[in-house]
Amino acid sequence: MWGILGEYWSGPWLSALLLLAALGYLVVLAWKLTVADIRTRRLPDRLVVPAYPVSALLLGAAALTAGEPGRFTSMALGGVLLLSGYLLLRAASPSGLGLGDVKLAGVLGLYLGFAGFGYLLAGAAAGFVLGGLWGLGLVVSRRGTGKTRIAFGPFMLAGALLALAVPGLE
Repeated sequence: MWGILGEYWSGPWLSALLLLAALGYLVVLAWKLTVADIRTRRLPDRLVVPAYPVSALLLGAAALTAGEPGRFTSMALGGVLLLSGYLLLRAASPSGLGLGDVKLAGVLGLYLGFAGFGYLLAGAAAGFVLGGLWGLGLVVSRRGTGKTRIAFGPFMLAGALLALAVPGLE
């Protein structure tokens, strides 16, 4: 996305400003959700649910002002695909993922889909890799076991932000 931000920066100033606002919103949301998930093991609906229209509006407006209406499709598809994938994982292992993680996946899918399919794959995979490394670290340090529950939202968010920071994953 930062690669895309560079592309947008050389285009109409309003589209760059709108994309920057969308990214800023995501960073603030990530911070608030990370703190909440670590403290309570929950991703509050009062933060996640409004993120859908806010993110869609900011990203959609950025795409329209940049003359790229095709991003609407990739954004919507990204949201649906990531939400559906997490919903399937939740159905397969209800104790493994919370519904907050499933809801957050749709929001992250909007951003990753907006950036491109490669970003969607990288962002989704990065969240699992980061969470897995954390879990492995807990086991190796003997602070946890293979059954230790961890707050997964922060890893989802970090994975998405990491992927968005890498240019050229389209």
